[in-house]
Amino acid sequence: MTHETPQAAAPRLPPLAILVVIAGLGPTSLNIFLPSMPGMMRVYDTGYDTVQLTLTFYLVGLAAAQLVYGPLSDRIGRRPALLIGLVLYVIGSVACVAAPTIETLIAGRVLQAVGGCSGIVMSRAIIRDVYERGRAASILAYVTMAMVVAPLMAPTVGGFLDDWFGWRAGFVLMVVVGVLTLAACFLLLHETHTPSRETAPHREVMSGASALLGQRRFHGYAFQVAFNSGVFYSFIAGAPYVMIELLNRTASEYGIWFAVASSVYMGGNFIAARISERVGSDRMITIGTTISLIGVFTLGAFYLNGLVLPVTLFGCMSIVAFGNGMSIPNGIFGAVSVDPARAGTASGLSGFSQMAVGASLSYSVGFLLSDTAGPLVAMMIISSVSARCFFEWGVRRG
Repeated sequence: MTHETPQAAAPRLPPLAILVVIAGLGPTSLNIFLPSMPGMMRVYDTGYDTVQLTLTFYLVGLAAAQLVYGPLSDRIGRRPALLIGLVLYVIGSVACVAAPTIETLIAGRVLQAVGGCSGIVMSRAIIRDVYERGRAASILAYVTMAMVVAPLMAPTVGGFLDDWFGWRAGFVLMVVVGVLTLAACFLLLHETHTPSRETAPHREVMSGASALLGQRRFHGYAFQVAFNSGVFYSFIAGAPYVMIELLNRTASEYGIWFAVASSVYMGGNFIAARISERVGSDRMITIGTTISLIGVFTLGAFYLNGLVLPVTLFGCMSIVAFGNGMSIPNGIFGAVSVDPARAGTASGLSGFSQMAVGASLSYSVGFLLSDTAGPLVAMMIISSVSARCFFEWGVRRG
C-alpha cells in the first residue's frame, strides 16, 4: 500500500480580494485626508508646513516599519506579522479620530502607518510565495493597482466627507475598514511561508539585507519603483495646495480631478496585468518609464508657459499615472525576485526605499511651495528622470 504526499503541503492560494485590500489599506490612509490639509491649518491654527508633517511622518513610518516586517515575516510567518500590523493600524486610526492637537494627530498618523505598511510588505511576499514568475507578475499588477488606485480614489471620498461631515470623517471610515480587514484576515488568510528560526533575528536581517544590497539589479528595480512612486508622492504633497490655495478650487473638486488620474492608472495596470507575461517585465518597465517622462516634461512645458490649470495639472499626471501603472508592478516583482529565498526582506527593503524617497520629496515640496507650482513641477521631473536612470544603470546595463 503506497502513501502519497498530501496536496495540503503546498500553500493555499490566498483570496485575491484580501491581497488587494491589505495592499491598498496603508496607501489609502495616506491620501484620504489630503483635501482636508488646507482646512487643518485653520482647525489647528498652524501653518501648511506643520500640517504637511502628517503626510511626511506617515511616509517615514511606512518606510521604517517595512525594514522590520520583511525579515520578521521571513522568520515568524506572513500571517502573524500581518495581524500584528493590522492591530496597530486600528489603534493608530482611533488616535487620529480623537486627536485634540496637531502633535497628537501626527503621532496617530505614525502608528497608523507602522501598522498599515504590513499589508504592503505581506501582499508582495505572499504573491512571491505561492505563484510562479509569469503568473506572479500579473497578480502583482492587480494588487499594485489597489496600492495606487485606492489612494488616488481616496481624496475623492475624503473631499466629499470633508465637505459633508468634517475632516475627522475620513479617519472614522479608516477605523471601520481596518476592523473589517483584521477580521477577514484572521478568518480567511492562511500561512504561505514556512518560518525559519535557524538564525538569530538580527543576524538574519543583516545577512539578508547585505546580500540584496550587494546586487546591482536589486538597486535598479527598487529605485526605479521608488522614484517613479516619488513622482506620485510629490504630486500628492503639492497638488492640494496648488488646487485649493493657488487656483481657488474646492476640496471636492480636487477629489474629482484625482479620480480621473486614478482611472488612467488603472488602465496602465490592466495592460501590465494582461501582457507582462508575454512582453517581459524589463520591456514593460522601459515602455512605462518613457510614458511617465513624456508626462512630466509636458507639465514642465505648461508651467513655463503659465498654463498651470486643473486640466493641465491632472492631465499630465494622468499620463504619468498610465506609465507608472505599467512600470511599477513589474519593478516590484523584479526586486522581490532577485533573490527568491529573501522575498520578504526584498519586499521590505524595496518598500523602505519607496517610502523614504516619497517622504523626502513630499517634505521638500511642502517646504518649498509658496505662491507658485514651480517646486512641485521640478520635483516631479527630477524624480521621473531618476527612476529611468536607475533602471538603465542597474538592470539594462548591469
